[in-house]
Amino acid sequence: MGTINTSAIRPEYIEVEPNVRLHVTDAGEGRPMVLIPGWPLSDEMYEYQYNDLINSHFRVIGITLRGFGKSDKPYGNYDYDVHVADIRKILNQLKIKDAVLGGFSMGGAIAIRLAAVDEGAVISKLALFGAAAPIWTKRDDFPYNLPKSDVDDLIALNHKDRPKLLSDFAKIFSATETSLNEGIGSWLNGICLSASSYATAQCLIALRDTDLRADLAKIVIPSLIMHGKKDKICSFDLAEQMKAGIANSHIVAFENSGHGLFLEETRKFNDELLKFAKE
Repeated sequence: MGTINTSAIRPEYIEVEPNVRLHVTDAGEGRPMVLIPGWPLSDEMYEYQYNDLINSHFRVIGITLRGFGKSDKPYGNYDYDVHVADIRKILNQLKIKDAVLGGFSMGGAIAIRLAAVDEGAVISKLALFGAAAPIWTKRDDFPYNLPKSDVDDLIALNHKDRPKLLSDFAKIFSATETSLNEGIGSWLNGICLSASSYATAQCLIALRDTDLRADLAKIVIPSLIMHGKKDKICSFDLAEQMKAGIANSHIVAFENSGHGLFLEETRKFNDELLKFAKE
């Protein structure tokens, strides 16, 4: 047997503060693409993106947020700024530069906050997938998506019957209840169940309350907005609001997808992401 080149072995866990380690999928060679999962998923959600991205000569770095998947699950603060700080520490430790940053749903909202504070230092392109932004809930001056009271109901259900919360969410995740097959549905459910109940609730509070409109104006890098026309969790209106707020952005609509566009139209999703990343 030949000797193993240990320098090529990348850590699967990276410590972001004492006793808090996040799970990272880090594979492939080339320009870095950093992927942030949505609530309450982990970086495993990108399973059907990883191969195509790696085979297209990208170094893919999927980061599972604290509280979810295989990452540590501390109590404490779970607002977007905490997640942004965690991600920045990881990118710094891995010495990442000139990255394409992608985020799904809540991960898209976090990616917006990260791109706004990064100002092009580490991130040179932004891709948003069904992002929960600029605001996930209605305001007097923002008549889109869910009323805050709906999110309060989700938080209450989390504390009473988290599996029901997840199964209710699964029913509206794709364009129709049968858009995704049973196997994919149960795989997603398993990932969601691995989240902590505390993080699941705290991130719903962040989703309910965070307004990213001021962040959009700070984003100067090229930005791609991929969004399902039939999204019941983050309505297509949100994509149009993001486009209006981010100067250098364009929308690619997924006519046959709900919120799960990365699984409902996987081929188109991967192709559009790669086309944008290579431009």
